Amino acid sequence: MKIQFTKMQGLGNDFMVIDGVNQDIQLDSTTIQQLGDRHFGIGFDQLLLVEASNLPDIDFSYRIFNNDGSEVEQCGNGARCFARFVFDKGLSHKREIAVSTARGVIYPRLEDNGNVTVNMGVPQFAPAAIPFISDADLIIHPLDVDGQSIDISVVSMGNPHAVQVVSDVETAPVASLGPKIETHARFPAKVNVGFMQIVNRDQIKLRVFERAAGETLACGTGACAAVVAGIRRGLLNPSVRVITHGGELTISWQTGEAVWMSGPAVTVFNGEISLGNLGEQYAAQ
Repeated sequence: MKIQFTKMQGLGNDFMVIDGVNQDIQLDSTTIQQLGDRHFGIGFDQLLLVEASNLPDIDFSYRIFNNDGSEVEQCGNGARCFARFVFDKGLSHKREIAVSTARGVIYPRLEDNGNVTVNMGVPQFAPAAIPFISDADLIIHPLDVDGQSIDISVVSMGNPHAVQVVSDVETAPVASLGPKIETHARFPAKVNVGFMQIVNRDQIKLRVFERAAGETLACGTGACAAVVAGIRRGLLNPSVRVITHGGELTISWQTGEAVWMSGPAVTVFNGEISLGNLGEQYAAQ
């Protein structure tokens, strides 16, 4: 079977985007792993599948898969690429669309400057919503990691996040501490781990160790979670510039309201791949 696809990126967070409206797409976890292989496949952080919606007033359904084949609930950089894809491919002529995800509806909007702004929904802090094992909804939770107590803030942006404030993101132990927090027993569904440096009340630097993907150049929901955590802790203003290794996002949030994210979404190339040939390459390894 041949699949038409588009390779896209948002701040270096890269995606294989597939039109499941006009193509009959059947993907299992093994096939997704093969497609995600950067040597034998296409290579991506996540695969985004665009599907028709069967709900009234909803334009599309949106499914997201990590390159290990696991399906996840939400992806902020992917949401921006999703909106750019459906507009550029003529699947919709609307500047703003309603898209259903595994954790609710989002509303990406194409701006005149080429950026995409997304209503990412209202953040959740209750431990059960993360999920996170705790008896209380606290702004800061102590977390024991290898006998060391680390202060984290937990936020669900449709997917789980743990955010730690660090003095310098460049020297933060992302590679060593990230996977330990990701798989910590207090996070039953694992967690995305953010390392946030406060530059000033209007700007942060951020690195994110993503659940099942490792560190990526940028994470849209991670940026939202970090800003929300910083505002709750009294460290940030309501609109914040987030600097990642892949580029910059603007995140805005007022307590009790939805989080807004704005940033770029770029098409890298379009292509076609034969799944049969892909399987043969893997079988030969």
